[in-house]
Amino acid sequence: MVREYTGTTPTFPQDEWSLATVLRAHVRTRPDATVLVCPDEGARWTYAEALRDAEAIAGAWYAAGARAGDRVLVMAANSSQFVRSWFATAVGALVEVPINTAYEGEFLRHQSQTVRPRWAVIDDAFAERFVAIAEHTRGIEQFWVIDTGQADKAVELLRTHGWRAERWETLLDGERLVLPDPSPTSLASIFFTSGTTGPSKGVAMPHSQMYFFGQEVVWLTRLTADDAYLTTTPLFHGNAQFMAAFPAIIAGARVVVRKKFSASRWIDHVRDDDVTVTNFVGVMMDFVWKQPPRPDDADNRLRCVYAAPTASSVLRQFMDRFGVEAFVDAFGLTETSAPILSPYGEIRPPGAAGLLASEWFEARLVDPETDREVPVGEIGELVVRYKHPWTCSLGYYGMPEKTVEAWRNLWFHTGDALRRDEHGWYYFVDRYKDALRRRGENVSSYEVEQAILQHPAVSECAVIGVPAGVEAGEDEVMAVVVTVAPVTAAELWDFCAGRIPAFATPRFVRFVDALPKTPSEKVRKAALREDGITADTSDRTAVVGA
Repeated sequence: MVREYTGTTPTFPQDEWSLATVLRAHVRTRPDATVLVCPDEGARWTYAEALRDAEAIAGAWYAAGARAGDRVLVMAANSSQFVRSWFATAVGALVEVPINTAYEGEFLRHQSQTVRPRWAVIDDAFAERFVAIAEHTRGIEQFWVIDTGQADKAVELLRTHGWRAERWETLLDGERLVLPDPSPTSLASIFFTSGTTGPSKGVAMPHSQMYFFGQEVVWLTRLTADDAYLTTTPLFHGNAQFMAAFPAIIAGARVVVRKKFSASRWIDHVRDDDVTVTNFVGVMMDFVWKQPPRPDDADNRLRCVYAAPTASSVLRQFMDRFGVEAFVDAFGLTETSAPILSPYGEIRPPGAAGLLASEWFEARLVDPETDREVPVGEIGELVVRYKHPWTCSLGYYGMPEKTVEAWRNLWFHTGDALRRDEHGWYYFVDRYKDALRRRGENVSSYEVEQAILQHPAVSECAVIGVPAGVEAGEDEVMAVVVTVAPVTAAELWDFCAGRIPAFATPRFVRFVDALPKTPSEKVRKAALREDGITADTSDRTAVVGA
């Protein structure tokens, strides 16, 4: 018997699928319930307070000249200011564009030019990065700067270089205007996914898809108004926004936002804020498991962990040690939401991600060359299409040709290799595309290659992932380089500083005379991955002692 994930009823009717509508619904019925807790700031907000701040911020943007549909770039570490800015874009019918805080140089230029924001909210530490690419970001009319210790300096720097700039706090003085009511089908956010065969793409997510992704996590984790959902992953990732914070808001629960993940303090954070649900990404579960056990590890209210992927070899021991009732997993993409979900409280077959959410999606595993379906049990590319409108993305912002390419033959092609067993369980196997994942961050091999190719001694470069030695399927980044002049690995690592985010900087560098190629001159990365780490490969950790 082939099983499917069924029994899914949305909390709100589909014509109310927007964050603005959900916030206002809770304000009408339970205004004094807590929605946001930021322990690192020692502060919390009720639903009524959060909506008040969001409307004031949106009012300040409109007073500055904003119009419905304007893009608001947000580049900041986890904070209440980030969350309230996001809420403000939602209630003001503006478009949130969260940017990875590690980005600078070419990475930041590409994303800024792609979305062309009119407004920006940034941490003070990032002002210099925009100054460095000023000729490409003149379309930003005003910055609001979050204070992490040098806000006044950052505001002055931006003003000196021709921008309007104010401290973020001035937004709270905005007048609460009559704001446009965003349609669930209108654009809510643009989240950038990693590039594979080209630059990173901005996934255009309508309000209804942001809601639906959150609704899936409500089903997945059985969230209620009595829950507290802890997120420690960056708010510029969907994992924190529409897979943690938004689900909590849909359920009328509270979201606990920490500045960053700490394996050694994770259980303390769970206990301190009466957390009932949280999530792990990548190796986070492995890092927590390897912490020294404490006699009071199970003294907490945690009942459910959403781990993508779940480290199945330690699953039962982890649940016993920390007193967790259920582990859940899902498989999806920013573009598609999550077509595959795991049943709550059920121990899955080892490695299984879940079952098809058949009330909302169709899915097939196909030969990536022919798009013909492969037999059950064989590996194929996951292709998806939705059964209900506005539950998937609107495409890639500003890249229509990439949108058409991804939706080949009227199916969205994920680029991921999976297999399905005879019972309906789906198993992630590998990526057909060349995106990498390191320490929870997606890495565009293309963008890293383009940065390294700027070195005058480098003529060709191929970036691949090599196993990181942990169960959760993480990669280490490796650059295979052809040169035309003498250069050392240490010189390349120094060259990467300021051009490539730290998490994307190759750990391994290998120099070769030529890259293996196909007859059409495409680099055969499969051959490079097969070679892996060779005796002549330089390891950055051996140099810096990391």
